[in-house]
This record gives sequence, C-alpha cells and structure tokens, in this order.
Amino acid sequence: MNARLNLFANAAGAKFFKYINSADKVIVGSTLPAATQELVKLRASQINGCGFCTDMHTKDAAHAGETAIRLHMVAAWREATVFTDAERAALELAEQGTRIADAAGGVTDEAWANAAAHYDEDQLAALAMLIALINAYNRVNVIVQQPGGDYRPGQFG
Repeated sequence: MNARLNLFANAAGAKFFKYINSADKVIVGSTLPAATQELVKLRASQINGCGFCTDMHTKDAAHAGETAIRLHMVAAWREATVFTDAERAALELAEQGTRIADAAGGVTDEAWANAAAHYDEDQLAALAMLIALINAYNRVNVIVQQPGGDYRPGQFG
C-alpha cells in the first residue's frame, strides 16, 4: 500500500506538519502524564482507523516502557483492569471527543467531570488539545491513506 500523496515531501504538507508538530510540543511539555498521552493517541487512532498513527503510538508507548498487555487492552479499556481511574477518565474523554458526530450531545458533562476529578486545569487543557490534535493527524493520514507498519520510534525526532 502506498500513500496517495507524500505529505512529507510536499511543500504545503511539510509546512503544515511543522506547525502542527509545534502544537504537539506544548502538550508533550505539559504535566499530563506521558503514558496517558500515548494511550489517548492510540485509542483515538484506533477509532479513526488510522493505521499509521496506531502503529506509531503503539511503538512509541512500548519504547517508553508501556506493557504489551496494556497496549493490547486499549481497544477494550472498559472491560480491562489494567488502567487507573485517571487513565480510564482520559480514555472516555478521548472516545467522546473523537466520536463527536456519533454522540448527539458531543462530550457529556459526566465524562468531563470524571476527567476533572483526576486532572488539574492545565492537564485538562492539555488533554482537550491532545484529543483535537490526534484527530487532526488521524484525519490527514486517513485521507491520504498513509500506510502503517514501518514506523520506528524516534523517527520524527
């Protein structure tokens, strides 16, 4: 499988990724736990069917020390005992924030309140930005059919 368009070699694509990657640095530098960030990115990528990002975030999380069982259980996190209450709240917010069109009311007050019980205001801001950002990455990659499977941890710096 080949991508429809090489966004990394395209001038507009390269410029877009330069700016969007700058936004990612804000989130990475936040106090939102790195493990939570990877779990959220992985779950949104699974929901969106983004093979490239699913590959990337599975490998990045494993490289950072995440266990195989937790990575395997992300898709079924509701039925898994391996996540903390805070991670579960973040995964619920990620799912609702990713499935906005599927959920008539968008993100529920209950999901927000549950996340707010585990994260401070700065972490909530980072979480909301992260959910929006990974969805943007997913959509670009799905549109151009960016294939997954060949990503190497640290490949993009």
